[in-house]
Order: sequence, then structure tokens, then C-alpha cells
Amino acid sequence: MAKAITSRSEDYSQWYNDIVRKAGMADYSAVRGCMVIKPHGFAIWEKMQQQLDRMFKDTGHVNAYFPLFIPKSFLSKEAEHVDGFAKECAVVTHHRLMNDPGGAGLIVDPDAKLEEELIVRPTSETIIWNTYKDWIQSYRDLPLLINQWANVVRWELRTRLFLRTTEFLWQEGHTAHATRQEAVDETKLILDIYAAFAEEYMAMPVIKGVKTANERFAGADDTYCIEALMQDGKALQAGTSHFLGQNFAKAFDVTFLNKENQQELVWATSWGVSTRLVGGLIMTHSDDDGLVLPPKLAPTQVVIVPIPKPSPEINDAAEALMKNLRALGVSVKYDHDETKRPGFKFAEHEMQGVPARVGIGMRDLENGQLEIARRDTKEKAFVPKDGAADYIVNLLDEIQENLLRRAKAYRTENTRNADSMEELVSILDGPGGFVSAHWDGTSETELTIKEQTKATIRCIPLDAEQVQGKCILTGKPSSQRVLFARAY
Repeated sequence: MAKAITSRSEDYSQWYNDIVRKAGMADYSAVRGCMVIKPHGFAIWEKMQQQLDRMFKDTGHVNAYFPLFIPKSFLSKEAEHVDGFAKECAVVTHHRLMNDPGGAGLIVDPDAKLEEELIVRPTSETIIWNTYKDWIQSYRDLPLLINQWANVVRWELRTRLFLRTTEFLWQEGHTAHATRQEAVDETKLILDIYAAFAEEYMAMPVIKGVKTANERFAGADDTYCIEALMQDGKALQAGTSHFLGQNFAKAFDVTFLNKENQQELVWATSWGVSTRLVGGLIMTHSDDDGLVLPPKLAPTQVVIVPIPKPSPEINDAAEALMKNLRALGVSVKYDHDETKRPGFKFAEHEMQGVPARVGIGMRDLENGQLEIARRDTKEKAFVPKDGAADYIVNLLDEIQENLLRRAKAYRTENTRNADSMEELVSILDGPGGFVSAHWDGTSETELTIKEQTKATIRCIPLDAEQVQGKCILTGKPSSQRVLFARAY
């Protein structure tokens, strides 16, 4: 096996990068700021994608696809939106290359300048709402519940594999509604789907909340979010759902004839999660031996390793176990590569985060048992061969539950109250984590705290109690605590 990864406690950033690369998740690209998602990493994203897609479709959403390129004039129609994305846009100005007459190789053909520049989509609200203008005429056309799986480009200066890259994969939902309440309900429905997915499948506990005006999506009236806590005490925004009001309907003149035969502007939402969820998965569960995957998202849930090498008897036992496991819906692999020793295979599958490993040796078969090791706790058990499949199915459920329980315990231990700026700074500079504190509700105070501490208000929790207090910076009255943290 390759050299051990950097210790999490020694250098968290390097530990993360080591896992991404040594577990075969992703690699750096020749294009600055972009990544190559390798088969193992992409298989995890596919599992996420498939489950989320089911959850969207179960609530009435359908998939479509819209162009990668957006006319520059579209982006400028919604003032807040263009201000929010202008500095991150990649722009196409020409449509052809040519051989340089001077012999310098390929150059941009100066005669191939576009009449209007095209933006490589940083997000698709503008191109989609320009399309919706033609699709929506009457209340009978509503609601319009559309999602697309796509790539987007945001020109990032500082990048990190999965967490922040110039190009990334995501889904973006864009819905249109006849009433304000329907749009608000849609925004909250999607937030609940994201939270359920994060906790039930990623085993990553999240806090549901609303963003402050400073942190909300450019062009939204309200942004709802799920926030997770990573093992280094930093927060990760794991998903957002935006109530767009009628802002994009106004910008693109999208109206409909209501039941009273009157023209009205449409109400809108947009929402998305991206491949940064893969980064969140890594940082929530992994350890110094590599990736730790919740079984529900593991491409391979069980690996069978012959000890010390395959034999007809071991092969027969492995085939029988695989047949039983597959019949129970478990994804399983038999690693019978004779060029690698068992110890190497153990370390390799541990690095890749396979939740359960089965060792089969001749002595085990003589004793009618199999050795089963779990990735989350490293515990091993000898299990009767005949009942191994049922045992493994129950074990996978137990691992899934344990990972969520462990992550929740970590979050609870690392969520603290602060009643002064001194306490806030002490927590942030010490253990880190979520800090619950009073804030006077002004953007000025929020920005001042951010400048002084590098912490942002991650959200105003939806379940926050109304508790009177004083702002930690200004001393002005506050009716509830908000959640501060340093974040990715």
C-alpha cells in the first residue's frame, strides 16, 4: 500500500488532500482550478445523484436540461444577481481559431468575435427564466417543477478538490408558482429533502436555517440552508434553497393569466447541492487510515478477501456469500487478485472506505465461520458462515446509524454559547465549532464581526428559541441566538 496519509491532527488540510487522492477520489487537472473526478469518487457522486433524483421525483419534480452558455445581456437583467456573480464569470468572446500567419501556432481569429459575449453558466436562473416566459401563459401551466443535473463554472482564485473548484457538478432546481405561499412551501420542502438526505444517507447531521441578508443568494428574497460541522471545527454549507420572490419574473417579464382572468407575475424558487457534498462526506467521517463511507453511499459495501490466497473451497464460499448478499440488495466485491497480499488489500479497502470486510481462510471454513471487520470502529467478529449474509445486512445498518450518532455527538460537543466578543474569539481560536450568540440584526454588525474574527453567521436556525439577550458586539437587544462559525 502507498505511504500512510498525513495525520488529521497534524495537518487537517493535507490529511483531507491525501484522502481525496490516495483513496482514488479525484486528482488535479491540467486546467487550473479544475479537477478530474476518478471512478471511485464519481461512483459516490452517482449514488448521491441517484438518491436525490428519486427524492425530487417522488415530490413531483422532473428533469430537463438548459444551455451551458448564457447571453451576457441576460445576466445583467437582474441587478443583484449580476452583482453577485460578475467577478466569477468565464466569458466566451470568439467562436473560431486559426493558424497564425506568423507561425506562432493557433490563435484566436480576430474576425470571429461574437456579436454578444456568452457567459459560461455560473448558475442558470437567467437562461431558464427567459425560457419560462414562453412556457408559462396561464395558471394551468403552474406549478412548473424542473430540475437539471449539470456542470457550472465559477472562476475561483483558491480551490480545493471537491470543496471549491472552478468547474463543479451539481443539480439546480428552478420552479415557478402561482402564489407566494406555494413558492415558500416549495423552498422549505426542498430544504427538508436536503436535510433528510444529509442525515439519512450521508449520516451527516445538519442544522436547517435562514441566511442573513449579507449571506443570501444574489437575487433571492430569502435563502434557506443546511449547515454541517466538519471534524476540524469549521462549518460547511451543504445545500441551499432560495425563495426568489418575483425578482426573476419581473426581470424577464414572466406573467400568467390567473383564475380571475388577470395577469400576474410568477413566483419562483431555485435550489441546489453540488459535488462539495463529497468533500463534506470525507470530512465528516474519515480518519487517519483513510476514507470512511456510510454504507448507503458506498459504491462497494462489502469486500471479500481470500486468506492467504484463492482456492476452490474459498472461491465457492465467496461465490455463495456474494449470491446471498446480492439477493439482499448489498453491493459486494470479491478481491481475488493474487498479485497482492491480504494485508495490502486490507489497507487498500480501508483507505477506500469500504464499510465491511470479510476474510475467508481455510481454517475459517473448517470451523464453519467467517471473519468480518467493520470500517467505522475497526472491530472484528467471527460469524457462522451460514448466517453471514443476514449478519452483514444488520451490520451495515448498524454502521450507518453509528456514523450519524458519532457525528451528532461531535457536533453537540462542539456547539457552544458565547455572550461576548471575547468568548466568541476564544472559542473560534480554540476548539472551533458552532458558536451560538446574540446579534443585533444589522448588516454592519455582522460584517464587523466577520472582519474581526473571520467567522460568519452560518444561519439563523429555524428551530431557534426566542430568547432575549444582548448583541455580543454592540450590546443592543436581540431576540434570539444565531450560529457563527468559520467555514469552508
